[in-house]
Amino acid sequence: MKTKKIILTAVAVVVIAGGGIWLFKGSPAKHKVTYATTIVSKGDISNSVTATGTIEPVTEVEVGTQVSGIIDKIYVDYNSVVTKGQLIAEMDRVTLQSELASQQATYDGAKAEYEYQAKNYERSKGLHEKSLISDTEYEQALYNYQKAKSAFDSSKAALAKAERNLSYATITSPIDGVVISKDVEEGQTVASGFETPTLFTIAADLTQMQVVADVDEADIGGVEEGQRATFTVDAYPNDTFEGVVTQIRLGDSSSSSSTTSSSSSTVVTYEVVISAPNPDLKLKPRLTANITIFTLDKKGVLSVPNKSLRFYPEEPLIGKEDIVKDCEGEHKLWTREGNTFIAHPVVTGISNGISTEIISGIAEGTTIITEATIGVMPGENSEMQAPQETGERSPFMPGPPDKNNKNKK
Repeated sequence: MKTKKIILTAVAVVVIAGGGIWLFKGSPAKHKVTYATTIVSKGDISNSVTATGTIEPVTEVEVGTQVSGIIDKIYVDYNSVVTKGQLIAEMDRVTLQSELASQQATYDGAKAEYEYQAKNYERSKGLHEKSLISDTEYEQALYNYQKAKSAFDSSKAALAKAERNLSYATITSPIDGVVISKDVEEGQTVASGFETPTLFTIAADLTQMQVVADVDEADIGGVEEGQRATFTVDAYPNDTFEGVVTQIRLGDSSSSSSTTSSSSSTVVTYEVVISAPNPDLKLKPRLTANITIFTLDKKGVLSVPNKSLRFYPEEPLIGKEDIVKDCEGEHKLWTREGNTFIAHPVVTGISNGISTEIISGIAEGTTIITEATIGVMPGENSEMQAPQETGERSPFMPGPPDKNNKNKK
């Protein structure tokens, strides 16, 4: 009897302990897998680089003068429309005309001397051939002739230069266009030295502008001629202008240095020219533009989110009763019919990091799985439950709070 009582007591302790452990763990949580899907459809895939630049006329000519003098008359002003050959300014002619007259007199004297020495040489040559004059006399005649010819040629060149300088006093427009800059006023003296002074800047057709963008060296590798570009200017913040990359200049356009953390470094950029049609003349020369160049740009292509190409049905994303029909292929998209997951091998094209072009392998309108999310089913208790108190408790363990006397000490 005593042995039987001990056995019954041990069984009771085990049952009570097991019940406490089950209560502590709580009932096992049930999970639900939610599948996110999308429809294979056509869309736009693009990738771009940004840059800043300046609006400039396609053709821009700086009009200067090659002679020094005083500006006598100016016939145009800012925004004046001019045609090729039109008179736009005149310089004071007095000095230039005096120089021309002086050179003309020198030329006339040199010409007379040359003609006289030429005749004298011909006579001396004939006499020398008949041995009627000495070699010294003949050589002197030849020397005088050559010297007179040299002086005549020199005076001829000086006269031509004086005539050309006088023609420079009349300043005409080299192209059809609009005056966008005037750097002189009437009565101002201009000096032509090593550099030709700029008097006017004339832009050709302002309805056809261009943007010269400074593209960073890290982005220039993806830029090519013919790529689409958009840009905005602060003058018209709500307008977006369209253009096309027309030229990539090979020379770097930056020689400026930027200082960061007390260290100097050179920022290298390259000039990229973008066409900028300007039919309504909104774009003004020298406006600053914020440019976006689409290095990757396809419209109306079949595409899917990139994450759909990374999905693969495996535990715990599927249940034990689910069926997986896999296939060969580097890239796959998955569809689900009932409890069956079906793989579709696809050929991919370009990607911008968010979406990928699908060249072949799946039809437009197909619903595919993009990702799976594991969550707890609503209504299920997944939190731990505290064990019920049974029998005696240790005097060292704190007791539960007294629900009826919470403020009682």
